[in-house]
Amino acid sequence: MQDPTQFNSNGSPARPSLQARVAWGSNVVTMGGGAPVRIQSMTNTDTVDAVGTAIQVKELALAGSEMVRITVNTPEAAQAVPYIREQLDRMGVSVPLVGDFHFNGHRLLTDFPDCAQALSKYRINPGNVGKGDKKDRQFGQMIEAALRWDKPVRIGVNWGSLDQELLASLMDANAALAQPLDVKKVMYQALISSAVGSAELAQSMGMQASQIIISCKVSGVQDLIAVYRELGRTTRYPLHLGLTEAGMGTKGTVASSVALAVLLQEGIGDTIRVSLTPAPGESRNQEVVVAAEILQALGLRSFVPSVTACPGCGRTTSTTFQELTQQIDNFLREQMPVWRTRYPGVEGMKVAVMGCIVNGPGESKHADIGISLPGTGEAPAAPVFIDGEKRMTLRGDAIATDFQAVVENYIQQRFGAAATQSPT
Repeated sequence: MQDPTQFNSNGSPARPSLQARVAWGSNVVTMGGGAPVRIQSMTNTDTVDAVGTAIQVKELALAGSEMVRITVNTPEAAQAVPYIREQLDRMGVSVPLVGDFHFNGHRLLTDFPDCAQALSKYRINPGNVGKGDKKDRQFGQMIEAALRWDKPVRIGVNWGSLDQELLASLMDANAALAQPLDVKKVMYQALISSAVGSAELAQSMGMQASQIIISCKVSGVQDLIAVYRELGRTTRYPLHLGLTEAGMGTKGTVASSVALAVLLQEGIGDTIRVSLTPAPGESRNQEVVVAAEILQALGLRSFVPSVTACPGCGRTTSTTFQELTQQIDNFLREQMPVWRTRYPGVEGMKVAVMGCIVNGPGESKHADIGISLPGTGEAPAAPVFIDGEKRMTLRGDAIATDFQAVVENYIQQRFGAAATQSPT
């Protein structure tokens, strides 16, 4: 029998990592050590706009982000952080805030203690903490702040801002070898060495290994897989996983999904972010939706009832099934912020909306609740299957509205009872 501590919920091997904790108030988010893979996101507002930033943080949290990172780049931004936290607390949003620091984080965390205290975690980029003899001193100031306020840190390396002194040193050492490595492999070594070396330095200053998360972000799919496989093999720090600068639309979504899926299936990755460039006017929440879909598709977590729907073909000339699929999918997502507490377990429900008789009845039987709409030339009737059995047939112009009511009634009866059931 497989040891459940060594395997993920989808049957893939779990990487044995330490457990880290990020908290605000009563909301404690655990990472690593067998905890679920967590979703993180980042605002794109001006942090100085405390109200606007708090509103976007709330939107990301409601979409499913379990940690939200905000830019802290100026004294004005640092001064705004406590007010952002205050606004969120007033709105009942307890999502932990992560401060993203570059170049001047040592000064901001020292000069603005209210900012340091209001944040739940600090992101430190070793490539941007200073050069020469200033580097270790300024890095140390940030670690001292983390120790003072009991905050975990993410040592976040990015190949776009890699420590050039370290890279040059490794390149020189590689050039002196009888058989030098490929330059890209030296780059991988530099990324990993920067992250792990900085984590070990933080430990030498008093931080516990369980308070440190590391990441080595690159923008190439195969590069990310290679770097994180090596990290997964050689370290026990919890790993934050993401394809940096993934891009827009389908390109960013596909690239992130491919890279993260390969690694997550191998048990590598404790927190994830999908770094999408939003289209003009597009909600920032899309990166959270994609991250959740990746985890749900892999069977690692469930966030919202899944909707199975056929793509359509010559048998389904009617747009009814497309409209109903969209309506049901939107309805389920919109209700989840309330349903998470009202109907425990509803996120694992499966709904099928099918367009004709070929696969419609079969897929509907496999789902918890499904409908098989009439295709071209079929009788204008839509059988509804509940828990694998045909329960009713819908007809007429109100099929979409009627089916939504059936879905809502099913949720209330099945999951509402579970929520109010007395313990035995």
